[in-house]
Amino acid sequence: MALYCIGDVQGCDTSLQHLLDRMGFSPSRDTVYLLGDLVNRGPESAAVLRRCMQHAGALRCLLGNHDLHLLAAAHGARPPSRRDTLDSVLHAPDAPTLLAWLRQQPLARWHEHAGQPLLLVHAGVLPDWSAQHTLALAEEVQAVLRSDALGPFLHAMYGNQPDQWRDGLQGAERLRVIVNALTRLRFCSPAGVMDFDSTESASAAPPGLMPWFDVPGRSTADTLIAFGHWSTLGWLNRPHCLGLDTGCVWGGCLSAVRFGATLAEREQLSVRCPQAQVPG
Repeated sequence: MALYCIGDVQGCDTSLQHLLDRMGFSPSRDTVYLLGDLVNRGPESAAVLRRCMQHAGALRCLLGNHDLHLLAAAHGARPPSRRDTLDSVLHAPDAPTLLAWLRQQPLARWHEHAGQPLLLVHAGVLPDWSAQHTLALAEEVQAVLRSDALGPFLHAMYGNQPDQWRDGLQGAERLRVIVNALTRLRFCSPAGVMDFDSTESASAAPPGLMPWFDVPGRSTADTLIAFGHWSTLGWLNRPHCLGLDTGCVWGGCLSAVRFGATLAEREQLSVRCPQAQVPG
């Protein structure tokens, strides 16, 4: 049995098939975590969801910002933008089944490999959040996604404020901060104030900000975190930090990491992808 993580697929199902073939993926043997943004911008979003549903025990998914955007578009909370490619899901004959499955997926996952912890998120983790706190907060959002409150939540989900976590936050503001951290975060201040304007590489941090994983004293500093979301960051391989979005939809690569006997033993596997969108 092998353990893998895969970065942002974004509707590129053919590239996902090529990567799984290169991995020698066996659904009866392997465990693969897909780190969010399963859909959008690429041409085959519905096919990606169907593949994940077919191998739900082996392909374990979590939600990214584009996956939440699909749910919002389906519930009339956000109109699709001109760059969206969500019609293959929204107009599919099995759209209700695909969307029902998607809303069941979590915003964070936890895996123990050879007794070592692995935290999986789409974007980032705020400095004050421990791994267990992160999972508990993700569960708060997941409970709403699975409930009758889904529609009102999606209508209130968008916005950049509050831009900092406070334990006393409640209602829509509390859920919005959790969603923004787990699915949109790149840069923040040392105090955990989030920035959503810059999408540049980690070396181009705006003044007073830094990549979330570089904040001194981060509570999850000793836990390996695997994430995607940041294509301009690209492949990042540190002892406790693993970035896997290598720009598949932009004509880059779709990348996976294969872990060995321990989480420290890692092999990168990538396939080149046709460009589905032009950056900018």
